[in-house]
Amino acid sequence: MPCEQLNSGTNYIRKLSYYNARFSGFPLSRGMRPTPDETTALRDETPPPGLMASNGNDDVQTVTSLLSIAKSTRAFIALLLAEIGLHPGQDQLLDRLTPGTPISVSVLASELSVRPSTVSKMLDRLIDRGLVIRTANKSDQRRTMVEITPKGETIRSEVREIWRRLETELVSALDQEQRRSLTFKLSQIDEILAQKLRRLR
Repeated sequence: MPCEQLNSGTNYIRKLSYYNARFSGFPLSRGMRPTPDETTALRDETPPPGLMASNGNDDVQTVTSLLSIAKSTRAFIALLLAEIGLHPGQDQLLDRLTPGTPISVSVLASELSVRPSTVSKMLDRLIDRGLVIRTANKSDQRRTMVEITPKGETIRSEVREIWRRLETELVSALDQEQRRSLTFKLSQIDEILAQKLRRLR
């Protein structure tokens, strides 16, 4: 993907990288939820000018940019998810569930591009909160099915609102054509990576 397509969002990406570094000093990294004031303060911080400069890795800029985006977005969204008591990954799992439509753990793992054991661990925590339930497969008792609860639906709606908030901030520096181009190219990269992961797992 031509790196020029990402240039309009470079400053925001670097700001997210700064959030990631600052994130390590917040209570959430020690297993505690940040206060609303701490969350707001971090989101509103302006990185020092020196941290907004290029790191000089032009020969691998696409890879380093993607790694930075993934790491920093995860850290930033963790702050937002903490407001509703969730951790990164749990939001994506809840988003994959449709009310009244049970889904198997294996299919869910495939859709999330993670191992079934990882999904099972996430499910344990969500079940403890009453957000999802496990049910038996009527045609195959050996398969475990998962279904979202009404409480889970409420939290899922809050998750999507958080995603919308982050989406608005991420693309605020881009015009409509840049947004379409960025989304298309990121989707291409996502599909390439997903295909490689499926072959390796």
